[in-house]
Amino acid sequence: MAVSLLRRLAAASGAALVALACASVLVFAALELLPGDAAQVMLGPTATPEAVAALQSQLGLDRPAPERYARWIGGWLRGETARSVAYDTPTGELIAERLRVTLPLALLALALTVVLALAAGLYAAAHHGRKGDFAVMAASQLGIAVPGFWLAILLILVFAVKLHWVGAGGFPGWTEDEGGGFLAGLRALALPAVSLAAVQAAILARVTRSALLDVMGEDYIRTARAKGLSRRQALLRHALRNALIPVLTVVGLQFANLVSGTIVVENVFVLPGLGRLVFQAVANRDLVLVRDVVMLFVAVVIAINLAVDALYVVVDPRLRRS
Repeated sequence: MAVSLLRRLAAASGAALVALACASVLVFAALELLPGDAAQVMLGPTATPEAVAALQSQLGLDRPAPERYARWIGGWLRGETARSVAYDTPTGELIAERLRVTLPLALLALALTVVLALAAGLYAAAHHGRKGDFAVMAASQLGIAVPGFWLAILLILVFAVKLHWVGAGGFPGWTEDEGGGFLAGLRALALPAVSLAAVQAAILARVTRSALLDVMGEDYIRTARAKGLSRRQALLRHALRNALIPVLTVVGLQFANLVSGTIVVENVFVLPGLGRLVFQAVANRDLVLVRDVVMLFVAVVIAINLAVDALYVVVDPRLRRS
């Protein structure tokens, strides 16, 4: 299995590097085409042309676009990042600081998504054509239809304003020195994680149910049932693992959506994460920070796809033989 895994990763890594290089060109070019001037935004509308030109020279904005692109990529390859225009801090430090909120939030939302979706999908498949199946499908359709930001506002209204179980927003930190703690941090991320996971869990539950029902029609499942296994036992022992390929594909895509989806949720809950950082960077015309955050999102998506490819080999023995 290790040899098959390494071969698959080696084959996928080349395509991933090409995709990353193409994405960097597209991100840089798209931001270059945006109207406006970062130096003008920083100095305000009353700044003189001489002051704006001097700040442009200081920030390197007066250099040709190919030169700035080469300096940007060269810095990333050396492990160095440019300084944020608005924060006057290396973008790598800002991103690392905000990842302490965004990454746990995305992982918590993913865990909720997988647990809820697998439980709902298994229950619906085990009760196919009965009331439980219809109830799960109706609930999943409602979950898909509800906008995430609206659900976030509703959760704040119910659990923060009415019941006072959690705060309405903000993040206390992961340590007591920051004024919070591990449990306090989890409480602050609970509602944002639920609002992120609701839609994704509804989608994944439908995919899981469909994949399980497809597998349940196979000959080996009928043989297992003929040997005396109940429908539930056949689902858990034989059908679930063989239905994981489409489920893993969707989970990989959903984790990427969860990371990028924090832009809206973090602003609703006033969380100091990557989503709020990129929102503020756009408002401040801090294109250096915007492109680094966007490239991080791209790299995360590509890394997730590589991880899903590796999991295919672990789950499906047919890929190891091929």
